[in-house]
Amino acid sequence: MPAPDASPQCPEGGVRLLEAGGDAAMGLRVEGFQLLNCGTEEYVLEGYPEVTPRDGRGDRPEVAVVHGASEITTGVPDIEAPPQRVVLAPGQAAAWSVVWRNLVTDPSVPATTVTALEVVPRPDAPRLRLDLTRPLDLGNTGKLGTGPWTAVAR
Repeated sequence: MPAPDASPQCPEGGVRLLEAGGDAAMGLRVEGFQLLNCGTEEYVLEGYPEVTPRDGRGDRPEVAVVHGASEITTGVPDIEAPPQRVVLAPGQAAAWSVVWRNLVTDPSVPATTVTALEVVPRPDAPRLRLDLTRPLDLGNTGKLGTGPWTAVAR
């Protein structure tokens, strides 16, 4: 478990976004993320993160961000799980994932690539930005599914 970190590198709000890796098969993509409590107090999460995708220019592409995977696929347990309350002690992390299909269904519509995510972890929390080391290649289907916060095994 990471040690609590109250250094200047801990963003306002006491939490930091991290990439956690992903999986891709036959056009279906799943990417995982974590929210680390780098502050000195408990951090409580409920429901889903508020996610705003950003392209290479910093603009918000025309992408619908939906809760769960049902509008995209089935059989993704982490994304289809019911929301739960997650309490993070300093140094603990919560996970969440996104799912999409990398398909080009209309050659007249440009494919979308997301290079950053802006996330509001809970209501009234500061917006966090995560520049992705592996951009999300959304094709032109226009949908990104998000899973709920889940506790990371301690």
